[in-house]
Amino acid sequence: MAVEKVTPCTPNEVTEPNDDVSRLDISRLSVSLTESPKALLAPETLRFGMTFTDHMAVATYDPSTGWSNPEIKPYAPLTLDPASSCFQYCSNVFEGMKAYLGPDGKARLFRPELNMRRLERSAARLALPPIDGDGTLELIKRLVLTEKRWIPTLQGYSLYLRPTIIGTRPSLGVAASDHSMLYVIASPCGPYFPQGLRPVSLLAVSDKVRAWPGGTGGYKVGGNYSPGFLPQRVAAKQGYDQVLWLFGEEKRVTEAGAMNFFVVVARDDGDGHDFITAPLDGTILPGVTRASCLALASDPAFNNTAGLNLHPVERTYTIQDLVQWSSQGKLMEALCIGTAAIVAAVNKIGYEGRDVSVPEHEAGLGPVGMALREKILAIQDGREEYEGWSVVCE
Repeated sequence: MAVEKVTPCTPNEVTEPNDDVSRLDISRLSVSLTESPKALLAPETLRFGMTFTDHMAVATYDPSTGWSNPEIKPYAPLTLDPASSCFQYCSNVFEGMKAYLGPDGKARLFRPELNMRRLERSAARLALPPIDGDGTLELIKRLVLTEKRWIPTLQGYSLYLRPTIIGTRPSLGVAASDHSMLYVIASPCGPYFPQGLRPVSLLAVSDKVRAWPGGTGGYKVGGNYSPGFLPQRVAAKQGYDQVLWLFGEEKRVTEAGAMNFFVVVARDDGDGHDFITAPLDGTILPGVTRASCLALASDPAFNNTAGLNLHPVERTYTIQDLVQWSSQGKLMEALCIGTAAIVAAVNKIGYEGRDVSVPEHEAGLGPVGMALREKILAIQDGREEYEGWSVVCE
């Protein structure tokens, strides 16, 4: 059994923000509030990424002076040189996070330190100026407190946060950007499935790839996403919701769309179920929800409470394994896991002109998927405490 550990940043991966120019000085934060705040929308009308709050957080990096004093100011368009690196060479990295309101009325973030460490690694991979993740987290907390009224109070609703770093070097020279901008925007959102939980269908794709060894699949960079739009469009035309990415001659299973992918497989020895996902080999994004599901699956208390007996396993497996498990009746659940959906069930996987079937459940999720989703939601909105995963903004 292999349970995911948080990978530390090594000196070869990240330039540590250990000097003044590399740090965001939150004590110098300036806040300028809008004079015309927007009206809040009814929660049931919210659609993901379509509505934005009144304010955003911004800081810029200059190689001679380091990070500027951070600002929280009214949401507005950015002004950038057309030659900026972010436009020419896609030197863009970002994170996806959510803020929730707890029963005590306090705003909370879910395991934000993992997002910040990943943001540091992603920036380093694109040779962007070093980012101070701890300072960035404090800036995000201040923005959340500023925009607290935007956090929906209904269960399953949240304030989605998009910290972004872009290279702003104004030159067409093919080189790393020594200038950058950090900005954070926020968007209130409802459940990923507004009409209730429903399974999704996947089309297995091997002629196009999402990531490759030595590439950037293990980092959250903008360039990882747009190449997937065409295969996604092809899948939609064939009646599938998303793409299941396969890799290599053996057609290894990697990710589903922009989410991590898990399967629940009955064990031959009858001792519960294996909870299987691809290993972090550099082609898989180390998702925060992924890490959380693996940790919960390895927790005897969670298994006992949920009536489960899970064995979390990170290993390579192929589309042929999925076909065989399905034909043998051992494939009990397939799950897409990520920040937006949290946990979503898969009911079929298209492969070579036929569908690999996965059992469907009346509730929209099987027992494993439902238990993980309910536990994570309870931790996120502060109804349950678990390992310090829910961090109060204060």
